[in-house]
Order: sequence, then C-alpha cells, then structure tokens
Amino acid sequence: MLPIVALAIGYLAGSIPFAYLAGRLLKGIDLRTVGSGNLGATNVYRTLGAPAAFVVLLLDAVKGALPVLLLPSLVTNLRPGVQAVQLLTLGIGVTAILGHTKPIFLLWKGGGKGVATTAGVFAALAPTALAIVLGLFAFILWRTRIVSVASIGAALGLPWAVLMTSGPLSPLLPVSIALALFVVWTHRTNLARIRAGTEPRLGAPGGASPEAVVRAREGR
Repeated sequence: MLPIVALAIGYLAGSIPFAYLAGRLLKGIDLRTVGSGNLGATNVYRTLGAPAAFVVLLLDAVKGALPVLLLPSLVTNLRPGVQAVQLLTLGIGVTAILGHTKPIFLLWKGGGKGVATTAGVFAALAPTALAIVLGLFAFILWRTRIVSVASIGAALGLPWAVLMTSGPLSPLLPVSIALALFVVWTHRTNLARIRAGTEPRLGAPGGASPEAVVRAREGR
C-alpha cells in the first residue's frame, strides 16, 4: 500500500457520518437541520437521546483510532526508520479528523467538530495524555455543564498533557498544538454563543435556542 492510499483511507474512515446515519435511521431526520445543526454526540444526545449519543461518540472515536492502529503496518514501501512511520501515523490521524469535520460522503456539507475523533486518535497514540485530557474535560463539564466549554478546555489542555507525558521533542507535540487550535476554530460559533450567554447547558430543557440554531447553521 502506498502512503497516499493509507492517508486516503484514513480520510474516508473519518468521513463516515455516524451522527447523520443515526438521525436518519432512528427518526428519519437530518441532524444538520435539527438542534444545533452539528453532527456530533451532543446534538445526538439532545435530539435522539443518551443511548444513541453514546454509540455515536464511541463510533466517532473508533474511526479515529482504528486507521492509526491498522494502516501504518500495511504500508510496505515506506522509507526505513521510526520517524517515517511516526509521521505517516500522525498523518493518518489528521486525515481521519479532517474527514470527520468535512465528510466526503455528505459532499463536504456539515460534519462534526472533531473532538471525539481526535480523542480516538490520541487513544491510539498517547493514551496517558488522553486520560489526563478526559479528566480535565470531565472536571470542566462538571463545573459548567457546557459541553463546548469542556471540549475547548480539553483541547487546549492536550498539548500540555502531551508535553508532560511524551516530552518536548515528541512529534506528537506540534500535532497536538495544531489540533487544539483546530478544535477551537471548529467551536467558533459556540464561542460566540458563550459570549452572548446563549450557549445551552447540558440537561437544560429545550436544547438550543432558535437564535443559537440560526447562528450554528450560518457558521457551518
């Protein structure tokens, strides 16, 4: 297998829109037009319920982890050396995350914000760092009950967790910094709602407000 093929397969795996499929299968709806308009586990939770959200969250993480774990070993014409394998593995993880945010199977319209798939990638590459970040996510969510705030906080904590567990020379560090900034960028509409005080809290009745839905759709 050529490296470019492995990268393409990683992107295609990331592009599988599990949240979209759940909406269609369970209620016959397009989740891009319901709730926040986002194809992520939080919108699935508010629209389809906790069991569906858990399954979507797990599958979104798996589609990040499996390509990273399986594909590098199938590339036979890679330059010798650990660094080449590491770079290819990181590239596969990045393409899976990009596929989740801009899925080809939906003609690049819609997608998630990359949090669960990023978690899956780092579950495969740096499980200790991910454990730290998940603890940070849980703490922020407990204090704020706002998933987007917890997601942004966890993303910003990821480079620090990688630095603590893998060291400053790890190739994971610059990738984690880039992905942290990317996750913050995908949450730009959430940041606007947080500043406006309209970002819904977990468990709050009614889900997102109509104004928040409009802003979310305009920001896709």
